[in-house]
Amino acid sequence: MKDNKQKGLASLFITVVVLVFFGFLAYNVLSAGKGNTAAVATSETTISNESGEATEDAATDSDVADEKGKTSKFSTGKIKLGLDLAGGVSITYQTVEPNPSDEDMADTIYKLQQRVQNYSTEAEVYREGDNRINIDIPGVSDANAILNELGKPGSLIFVDPQGNTVLTGDQVATAKAGIIDNNGNSEYVVSLTFTDEGSKAFAEATARLIGQRIAIIYDNVIYSNPTVQTAITGGTAQITGMTSYDEAKNLASTIRIGSLSLELEELRSNVVGAKLGQEAISTSMKAAAVGFVILAVFMIAVFLLPGFASVLALSLYIILEILLLSAFEITLTLPGIAGIILSIGMAVDANVIIFTRIKEEIGLGKSVNESINTGFKKALSAIVDGNVTTLIAAAVLYLRGSGTVKGFAQTLALGIILSMFTALFVTRFIMKAFYNIGLDNPKLYGKKLARKPINFVGMKNITIAISVIIILAGVVGAGYNKVKIGNLFNYGIDFKGGTSTNVTFNEDYSLDRISKEVVPVVESVTGEAGTQTQKVEGSNEVIIKTRTLSVDEREKLNSALAQKFGVDAEKITAESISGAVSSEMKKDAVVATVIATILMLLYIWFRFKDFRFATSSVLALVHDVLIVITFYALLRWSVGSTFIACILTIVGYSINATIVIFDRIRENKAILPRATKEEIINTSVTETLTRSIYSSLTTFIMIFVLYIMGVSSIREFALPIMVGIVAGTYSSVFLSSIFWYIFSNRFDKKLEQKKEDEKAQKAKNKKKKDKKVEINKDSNGAVV
Repeated sequence: MKDNKQKGLASLFITVVVLVFFGFLAYNVLSAGKGNTAAVATSETTISNESGEATEDAATDSDVADEKGKTSKFSTGKIKLGLDLAGGVSITYQTVEPNPSDEDMADTIYKLQQRVQNYSTEAEVYREGDNRINIDIPGVSDANAILNELGKPGSLIFVDPQGNTVLTGDQVATAKAGIIDNNGNSEYVVSLTFTDEGSKAFAEATARLIGQRIAIIYDNVIYSNPTVQTAITGGTAQITGMTSYDEAKNLASTIRIGSLSLELEELRSNVVGAKLGQEAISTSMKAAAVGFVILAVFMIAVFLLPGFASVLALSLYIILEILLLSAFEITLTLPGIAGIILSIGMAVDANVIIFTRIKEEIGLGKSVNESINTGFKKALSAIVDGNVTTLIAAAVLYLRGSGTVKGFAQTLALGIILSMFTALFVTRFIMKAFYNIGLDNPKLYGKKLARKPINFVGMKNITIAISVIIILAGVVGAGYNKVKIGNLFNYGIDFKGGTSTNVTFNEDYSLDRISKEVVPVVESVTGEAGTQTQKVEGSNEVIIKTRTLSVDEREKLNSALAQKFGVDAEKITAESISGAVSSEMKKDAVVATVIATILMLLYIWFRFKDFRFATSSVLALVHDVLIVITFYALLRWSVGSTFIACILTIVGYSINATIVIFDRIRENKAILPRATKEEIINTSVTETLTRSIYSSLTTFIMIFVLYIMGVSSIREFALPIMVGIVAGTYSSVFLSSIFWYIFSNRFDKKLEQKKEDEKAQKAKNKKKKDKKVEINKDSNGAVV
């Protein structure tokens, strides 16, 4: 007993020392690094004359270079903030060609987006006017350091195995993706046409490199490494071996960029302030602190001593999150904050699952020590399954997404791993320490008494009808919006572009004054909210981004600014800008979400050995997303870059809540083999109801405090998240198990019908056999 007490005291001492030490490091990080990574793409391709006779030739791993760029340094400094939170460099380029084609502009923007990922995944590239491209890069304060790198039209080269350059990008005239017929099979190709100079250089190179490879390298990244099949002397060539048209299209785009005569020259570069301002950061920090205090009081009040243990574990979780954000140099933006909030919610959720289990075990009459061990053991599967499914989503979103999607995925994945560690190990370590020092009274841990099951199955028609009505209302609302405003939703500047107005004021306005004095004047002209403002550091210039303004509206805005603030009209310039969320980013986000959903479905199917669990969970997830989208349509919330973060947050949160209930259904099916499906569902949902409410409430508290204390832009982000949390709780409690019930009944009916059909067929066959025997009997009744 004495040894246990000493062990417990030592454990608590270690806990305090760790919290103080890492807390001090985290404080330094907050009081106050750059790293970048590059991706590489390779293709197993061949290059030949443009005759369609090329054959595939598989590349070995040793033939292909696979790395480029720098790896991030593991260091502790300040947290890197995105453009929306801390500002950065804004560079505007103008093409040398006065009237470039839309295709050339789109290709240039696409490749610049790939390039600026080296500086930050949160960088934005968008079109301004007819021949300008604007790039905003967070976390950079020296524009000159990157001008040379970004200003080039592209460093495309063709290199032989010895590393010699055999062709440069400007020697390629055209590059087009296509499909050819190869002996009845469709084959994806990229057709190249060379300049006269390029034709001679390539003919000479391919003549001596037959059977060898020529690497196509753009910005030091190998995009293709085809094998030369024959000497190419006609000025045209064909790259074959792509697995899809998209792959061929992307390779052609890469080659076109490197060969464009579309040169870029710097028009202007500025260091700009944060879009959301310092106020957004400070209020978010205060809201997080207030939310955590409320959360701590709630956990201790509800779960007593285990709740206090969870508060210590969550404190360590937040400290480690801060340190690792700095150490891995993850750029933190508003979507990144969404990932952190979601992971905090999941960290609390894991503790709630464990503590509820411990209460149940104590309620069954077990000792505290046994209840702690059993509680952690029984909660393990639900915690692991819920976190792994969300981790799958985060991994796919990071690998397939771009821009803010990557930032969200990084912070979410980091938070999930930390939350599992703190819940399963740190919380248990602290609870064991409390128990060992003598805090073993069951009253300190709480007791959950069995309650009568609620008839959730009996309410299925009402609960499903409520969801259907809300979603149909969203469809009607979207249709009304189409008629009223021309779009299904109220798309913000980030999605559909708008007008960028540069204004030089007579004095230096703070962001706070701009928000309170300038923005209302602008919105009186535009007639809608969603105005974005940025300060140009070291000057009185302010960049104001609004919806697209007509000529008359631009004149009204100029007059209003001149009249209200005495601005010289000659110091006001305006240009049309494209959306910062490009079509590629939207497509990447959609594709990533679909792939993540499919992989989550397969994982749940594998873990639960029942495809009906998987389809039901995904259906509940889709329901939650549709509910949030419905509110975007009905209330005309602005659909901007935060919209993507909101939807991704709901996807990650919803699946976790559903899995906990399915885990209990799976458990009760084994414990209650004679119970009907209705009884199992009602019992399981009732047993997990407290957990569902508490988990959602704790996450809701964090978001609600952020909504109450945050600035307007933060509120626009927090409000949809709160709707999603409510929708996720509703679907997990009232719908997910009902979906499983419906699918199970249909499956059982089909199975029952199949058995009846087989039984009827056997009876029919027996009757035929008996009839045949009867026919073959002789007059004495003997079988012939």
